[in-house]
Amino acid sequence: MILSILAVLGGLVALALGGELLVRGAVGISRMLGISPLVTGLVVVGAATSMPELVASVQAAMLGAPGIAWGNIVGSNIANSLLILGAAALIAPIALRGVGKRDALIGLVAALFLWLATYAQWASPVLGMALLAALMVYIVWRLRQLPETDDEDDHDEGSPVWWLALLQFGGGLAALVGGGDLLVNGAIELAQMAGVSQTAIGLTIVAIGTSLPELAATAAAALRGRSELAIGNVVGSNLFNLLLIGGVTMTIAPQPIPFELVDIEWPVLVASALLVLGLCRYARRLGRGLGVLLLAAFAANTGLVFAL
Repeated sequence: MILSILAVLGGLVALALGGELLVRGAVGISRMLGISPLVTGLVVVGAATSMPELVASVQAAMLGAPGIAWGNIVGSNIANSLLILGAAALIAPIALRGVGKRDALIGLVAALFLWLATYAQWASPVLGMALLAALMVYIVWRLRQLPETDDEDDHDEGSPVWWLALLQFGGGLAALVGGGDLLVNGAIELAQMAGVSQTAIGLTIVAIGTSLPELAATAAAALRGRSELAIGNVVGSNLFNLLLIGGVTMTIAPQPIPFELVDIEWPVLVASALLVLGLCRYARRLGRGLGVLLLAAFAANTGLVFAL
C-alpha cells in the first residue's frame, strides 16, 4: 500500500516536472519558427501538455487496463474544461474575444463521436487510425489558417536558444515516460486494494495528475495576459486527448471503450465541451465568478464518480 502510494506521488511529481520542461521546450521551438500565440496554444502547447495523458493511457492499455486508459482520456478533458479553466480564471481573468471557437466546435464533434463509439462498443485499429488521420487533417488545416485576432506575440522573454529548447523538450519527454509508468502501476495496485474500479481511478487520480502541465501552462498564460495561449492550450489539449491519445490507445489496444462511461461521464464531457464552445463564441471574458462555478462543477463530478 505505502509503495503504491509513493509510486503514484512520484509519478505525479515526474509528470508535473516533465510537463513543465516539455512546455518550455515546445514554446521555445515554436517561437523560433514564428508560430502565432493561438496556434502555439492549440497545436504546440496543446500537444506538449497532452504527453502525460498519452504516456499514461498507452501504458495502461498495454498493461491490460483499458478502464484507466479511457478514464484518463475522459477525465482529463473534464479536468481541462472545468478544473484548469476554473483555476486559471481565479488566478487571473481570461479575455476570450471569440478566439478558438472553430477548434472548440471540432472538439465537441469529436467528443460526440467517441460517445457514440462507446455506446456502440466499436473497437478496431481502423477506428484508432481514423482518429489519428482526423488529427493530422486538423493540424494541417490549423497551421494554414491566419490568426483569429490581430494581437501580436510579445517577445519579452528574449530570443530562445535552440539547443536549450531541444534539451528541455527531450528531458521533459523522458520524465513523462518514467512518471507515467510509476503513476499507472501505482494506480492499478491502489484500485485493486481499495476495491475501486480502474475507470474511477483513471477519471480522478490519473486524470488530475496528468492534467498538471495544462494547469501550469494555462495559469502562466493567464497571468501574463496571453489569453490566446491560455484558451488555446485547453481547447488544443482536449482535441489531442480525444484524437491523438484515443487514436493511439485504440490502435495498439483495440478494446471497447468501458461502457460504464456512457451514462454519466461522456455526457459530462460533452456538456463541458459545449460550455467551452459557448465561452469561446459568446463570452468576452472568463472571470473569477464563473471560475468558481467551474471548480464547483468539477468537484461535484469527482464526488459522483466515487459515489456510484
